[in-house]
Amino acid sequence: MRIKKISEVIGLRVYTDSGDYFGEVEEANLSENKIDGWRIRVSGSMMSMISGARGVIIPHQFVKAINDIFVISKSALPSQEQAMEEVSE
Repeated sequence: MRIKKISEVIGLRVYTDSGDYFGEVEEANLSENKIDGWRIRVSGSMMSMISGARGVIIPHQFVKAINDIFVISKSALPSQEQAMEEVSE
C-alpha cells in the first residue's frame, strides 16, 4: 500500500461510492496531527443536492478510497430533505 502525501490528494476528483461525480478536494482539516475531514468544492450539478453550497466538509471516516480519484460514501451527503430543513431553520 502506497501512502499519499496530502499535497498529492489536493485537486483530486471526488466521486460517491455510487459513481456520481461530486467535486474536487480543496484541503485537508487536521486535528492533533491526524486528518479529521476534507473540504470538497462541489461540482455545479451537485450543488442543488446540498442547497447551493459551494463546498462541504466530509469527515475522514466517510472516505472509502484515495488513489487516482477520491471516493466518499454517499451516506456522508445530506439528503435533499435534510438540506431543505437546514435552510428553513
